[in-house]
Amino acid sequence: MKKLLKSALALALLISATAFISSKPQAKSSLEGTWELINRYNWEDGYVVDTLPNTNGYRQVKIYSKGKVMWTRYSPDDPSEWFGYGSYTNTDNELEERLEYGSKTMMDIQDTVKVFKFELQLDADNYSQFTVDENGVRSFSENYRRID
Repeated sequence: MKKLLKSALALALLISATAFISSKPQAKSSLEGTWELINRYNWEDGYVVDTLPNTNGYRQVKIYSKGKVMWTRYSPDDPSEWFGYGSYTNTDNELEERLEYGSKTMMDIQDTVKVFKFELQLDADNYSQFTVDENGVRSFSENYRRID
């Protein structure tokens, strides 16, 4: 009986060790996927001073895939079309978007801003992109949740 108990214990220990060794490391959070804007923040002196929720049917969605980004915004209160397409790169704490084309409203902005650079905070299901000044001080952020 003791031999049977020792064998069962050894087998259980072997199975546990094998499962531990062969388990995959947790995947790093990635921007790849589809994201919906949940709200925006205005920042002052390192603190959120105002939260701007989506109201009256406002929606904004971004899709990141294989180095490309596409986004669209719909606001019933704004007759302008808002969308853009281009490329993106990111590190753990920076996001850079380079739009290639978009709506007329967006292309007018792109005449003066070619590259959009943001501070980035990313986890598996949420991310925030922060507009920062030349000293790295946050002034505005868009906060997204993963929808796909």
